[in-house]
Amino acid sequence: MDLIDYRDARPIYEQITERYKTLILKGVLLPDEQMPSVRSLAMELSTNPNTVQKAYAELERQGFLYTVRGRGNFVSGGKNLLEQKTDELASRLKALKHEAMDLGIDWKCVEERAGEVGKPC
Repeated sequence: MDLIDYRDARPIYEQITERYKTLILKGVLLPDEQMPSVRSLAMELSTNPNTVQKAYAELERQGFLYTVRGRGNFVSGGKNLLEQKTDELASRLKALKHEAMDLGIDWKCVEERAGEVGKPC
């Protein structure tokens, strides 16, 4: 599994966090499924265990994982994660729409170009 892109400017823990969030939201990782141990994932990725621990802590903080002491980390369940992501995307889209309006750009033109960059309106 490719979790790390060394050409990416983002810190490694952020890349791990984003990749696992995507896998959880897509349903590839199921609720209550056990995550790889910090040590095993660190060895697999050839990275420091502290980096993996930081990614897991961030995923737990955001509600994607929960920890069972002595057993490890597990995927949180629930549709609320997908609903939260939908709300976040809607908020970002709303902000983009307001930015376009502030600049005098026709929003319909932006929507038309969304599929094909450089397409004239």
